[in-house]
Amino acid sequence: MKNVTIYTDGACSGNPGPGGWGAVLMYGEHEKELSGGEFSTTNNRMELISVISALEALKEPCKVNLYTDSQYVSNAINKGWLESWQKKGWKRKGGEVKNPDLWIKLVPLLKKHDVTFTWVKGHADNEYNNRCDEIAVVMRDEFAGK
Repeated sequence: MKNVTIYTDGACSGNPGPGGWGAVLMYGEHEKELSGGEFSTTNNRMELISVISALEALKEPCKVNLYTDSQYVSNAINKGWLESWQKKGWKRKGGEVKNPDLWIKLVPLLKKHDVTFTWVKGHADNEYNNRCDEIAVVMRDEFAGK
């Protein structure tokens, strides 16, 4: 299995509002940037879409070290929330799970790839997290018509 490092981030103005996402994929000497956005979305959706899009870009099963500044995403995986939500029919203590369409899309990708999620502090000194943030903000502004 190839070892791939991925950084992801999402950005949104308003909740909902225009949003963007960015990802940096690294394998050996190769780096690839991905981006996208939506006219009306939420920050959490952009965070999830960045992860999904990055994993979908991998052409074969890989061992992935994925870095995100989203506690929403990292905690859902690392604390077992995603597994619990799935078993409970996409429900949680407080009611319905938000963004079930995206979580459902992420599940098979997590089965295909061996993914380790690591939370990193946003807007700190991590070069790749900061690059993903720059990409996400550019896309957000593009969808906002700025």
